[in-house]
Amino acid sequence: MLSRRPILLVPLFACAAWLLGYAVNVVAFAGADLGPLSSRFAHDVVLAVAAGICLTRGALAARERCAWLLIGAGVAAWTAGEIYYTAALWDESAPPIPSFADAGFLLFPPFTFAGMLVLLRRRVRLTPTLLVDGITAALAVGALSAAIVFQTVLEHAEGDGVAVATSLAYPIADLVLLAVGVGALAAAGWRLDRTWALLVAGILAFWLADSVFLVKAAEGTFESGGWLDMAWWLALLLIALAAWQRGPSTRRRPADDSLRLLIAPLVSGAVSLELLVYASTGALNGLAVALAAAAIVFVMVRLTLTFRQNVRILRASRTEAMTDALTGLGNRRALTRALDAALPEAHEDAPRVLALFDLDGFKHYNDTFGHPAGDVLLADLGGRLRTYVGKRGRAFRMGGDEFCVLFKPSAADATALVEGAAEALSDEGEGYWVGCSFGSITLPTEADDSETALRIADQRMYACKNSGRMSAARQARDVLLAVLGPQDPGIAARAEEAALKLGLDREQREAVRYAVELHALGEDVIAAAPSLRAVARLVAESHAPSSPAARIVAAAVGRSVVA
Repeated sequence: MLSRRPILLVPLFACAAWLLGYAVNVVAFAGADLGPLSSRFAHDVVLAVAAGICLTRGALAARERCAWLLIGAGVAAWTAGEIYYTAALWDESAPPIPSFADAGFLLFPPFTFAGMLVLLRRRVRLTPTLLVDGITAALAVGALSAAIVFQTVLEHAEGDGVAVATSLAYPIADLVLLAVGVGALAAAGWRLDRTWALLVAGILAFWLADSVFLVKAAEGTFESGGWLDMAWWLALLLIALAAWQRGPSTRRRPADDSLRLLIAPLVSGAVSLELLVYASTGALNGLAVALAAAAIVFVMVRLTLTFRQNVRILRASRTEAMTDALTGLGNRRALTRALDAALPEAHEDAPRVLALFDLDGFKHYNDTFGHPAGDVLLADLGGRLRTYVGKRGRAFRMGGDEFCVLFKPSAADATALVEGAAEALSDEGEGYWVGCSFGSITLPTEADDSETALRIADQRMYACKNSGRMSAARQARDVLLAVLGPQDPGIAARAEEAALKLGLDREQREAVRYAVELHALGEDVIAAAPSLRAVARLVAESHAPSSPAARIVAAAVGRSVVA
């Protein structure tokens, strides 16, 4: 469609050249006779070209057809009114009101601002804030126009009711058109691309010409053929030129942090306040007062929207600052605040339990399956921990493979809660095992400040981790099981169940489980591979039950590889 743009712009630029020549002739040569070029009907040709170009743009544009057809209809209506005025009323010292020319002139504003609203909707992603900015600017500009132009016309309007109504319709239509133009510009975030710049410039020129005409007509000093006529013609040429500018391919959304967005509420509020102050000391029509008061109301609405937006941003920032992005759990900063809040409330009858957890075997998992898989596992373990803790406390991720839980134990045993959390942070599958070492502290009996509590819990966690060669041995055991193939999980489960009945602690139960799993590999397979036998011996030795009860369980299920 825009491939026809250069061809269609030729007559438009020819009209602009004629208008420039007309202006030079009027200013420098006092309107010398140039034949057809200075005929009073020459400008009608220019206006007809402008209307045709706008309508052609609307007919050929698929995306913005409705907008430009409406604007083109407005230009065509004004052109029709001007042609009638030129033919029938040009020499009249006191043209009749109303006339057919008035019908065409008064149709231009509603068609044009309807098209502008459609164009705005097609090109700009409106937000509540931008919409309020546009309405505020429109009301303030409308109030200013009502105070200057409408006030003058109101004071000088004469004739019967229809004539007075027609005379007052001009400034009202003009102030609405100007208000919509400025309001649309504010709603677009004051982004002046070529289309909006030319369109708004045309509307401003039209409003200026109409306003000066209304004042001069009310005072009886207007004469046709002067420089004022050129302002109308220039306005319509600018609108026609705007129709053929390339628009954006997508709807734009102005940046929320642009300082330009302050223009509409600040300037509109200042103008409206000045008008209201003037109204309290001098004569000002009710329309201007009402529009100024409405603009102040929308400035307050804008303030409310801005405050709510800032509150949402602040809450989101706080949440992000206190949340681990991978697991959704609270981070170290959140833990520190939670501890500071919980310590004053903790006492012997209502203690708090702080437990730190460090994953065992996670490095092996990362090295084997890759870091993306490790992130998935961390997110999964974090979800399990959150589900397990529930309303009994709050879970945190300290960073890396370290987690933390701040419990508020009730009748439940604190040790059972901590061991349950450790189980939630455990996982195993073919070729891997991930568990955790942990350390806990009871508040406030063992510490009365967050720094001390974290230090003691951290020391106990690493004491648990370093109490044996569990981490390295577990990784070796995982490699061995992966090489020899999956085993029957029921044997190890029965061994752990028996160990639990004997009252063994968690570490001893795990040792029994691993020893039985190694036994289940089969002495024949191990004997057939001396290298695997050596590895199995090292792993089994590291997992050899350390208590008599554990040895009894291991022996009851099956003789250990190294027994």
